[in-house]
Amino acid sequence: MAYVLIVDDDEDFASAAAMVLRRAGHEVAIELDPGRARRSMEGRRPDLVILDVMFPEDVSAGFRLAQAMREDEGKLRGIPVLMLTAVNQKFPLGFGPSDIDGESLPVADFVEKPVDLDVLRDRVSALLERPAGRG
Repeated sequence: MAYVLIVDDDEDFASAAAMVLRRAGHEVAIELDPGRARRSMEGRRPDLVILDVMFPEDVSAGFRLAQAMREDEGKLRGIPVLMLTAVNQKFPLGFGPSDIDGESLPVADFVEKPVDLDVLRDRVSALLERPAGRG
């Protein structure tokens, strides 16, 4: 199937999500911080990235990684990103799927935490089935 990279500082969530995606036939890797994730992606390009927004050292690190991926001239450009976040629970920002665009929220899809793992699996499958260039 596909190679999926999960980038999330919540190791318990990332492990549970990885288990569900592996059962669905995907190869899954986990990175707990955005810097390591970027180096990992440059070493091996994933088919899809599941990316958290907030990290302990920087509450917008996920946004910045998604933007860096879209601006990259090498391997990272065009990788679909499924953004996961609890940002709406912590800040009254109201982010949602309608905010997805190529600039401020350059992701293919957006899901709020807590995430039902069956929903996550289905969203991953739907994104992987999209034609190249759409997400």
